[in-house]
Amino acid sequence: MLKIEELKFDSRGLIPAIVVDTETKKVLTLAYMNRESLAISMEKGLTCFYSRSRETLWLKGETSGNYQHIVSITADCDRDALVVEVRKDGPACHLGTDSCFNDLVFEGEETPGFTYDSLMDMLLGRKREPVEGSYTSYLFGKGLDKILKKIGEESTEVIIAAKDRDRANTIYEIGDLMYHVMVLMAEENISLEDIKKEMAGRHVIDKKVKQEKMR
Repeated sequence: MLKIEELKFDSRGLIPAIVVDTETKKVLTLAYMNRESLAISMEKGLTCFYSRSRETLWLKGETSGNYQHIVSITADCDRDALVVEVRKDGPACHLGTDSCFNDLVFEGEETPGFTYDSLMDMLLGRKREPVEGSYTSYLFGKGLDKILKKIGEESTEVIIAAKDRDRANTIYEIGDLMYHVMVLMAEENISLEDIKKEMAGRHVIDKKVKQEKMR
């Protein structure tokens, strides 16, 4: 494991730090650290940066509450740049957006891969601004009872497909079920982060249960 003394800071005593969401791998921001802010970050387990404009240290989230809890800090091969993986408590950007990187400069022909975050963004967009002919907008328009009815129907379809040992159809029906569950989440203002936190707690509980059974 590298020591701070082994890193290469520039002539101003700074090193760029690329902050990445450890769950989604999305780049959140590019900031700078000096030796002191890096030491504070490692000591507190929270990102602390050096503001080049204010020429002072700042602990991310100290005023906004949007702390970034550090999972790991990795140096590049030249040891003159850092990648900081974090779990964040809120938006990374001072504009209130999830990431500082939002303004598209170029888009190639390759389509981006599927993520649950992008699906949730689409669902929330349809909830805020309904689109005519959109099935998602239709569900939100019909309300909670319709959404719950669809979840019940899709649950039944999953059970039938699984009972028939039809793997392909089971996968298809699980996809339908997951989509409708996420529509419910959007309707009830339940975020993916809420579910991740819940599942993380379940993981700890499951380990405890296993240990109890082994006694």
